[in-house]
Amino acid sequence: MVSEESEYKQVIVVREDLNLSRGKLAVQVAHASILGYEIVDEKTREKWKMEGQKKIVLKVKNLEELMKIFEKAKSLGLPAAYVKDAGLTEIPPGTITAVVIGPEQSKKIDKVTGNLPLLK
Repeated sequence: MVSEESEYKQVIVVREDLNLSRGKLAVQVAHASILGYEIVDEKTREKWKMEGQKKIVLKVKNLEELMKIFEKAKSLGLPAAYVKDAGLTEIPPGTITAVVIGPEQSKKIDKVTGNLPLLK
């Protein structure tokens, strides 16, 4: 049993305003997850993997809200990155589509994303 104190997760936040197809959105979330995995240390990766690699996808309205989430996460010392699309299909090159926070302790990430709605 994992205690809430030590629970790890990864949160991916996507933009609603891009109106991406479901497939394109899935790819952006996958890119974000890998970026998050790559920026954390091995100890954090292993804890997260041992707990089942919990991931949560949330949404914001636009780029401005997305970048506020990114900046807040960074200001709190959380591992965070954003996805810039290559622009080969639905959106222009360099479009920022998603932000990943973690893997990290859930309680730390919740300070940044706890009020955001789930992507449905």
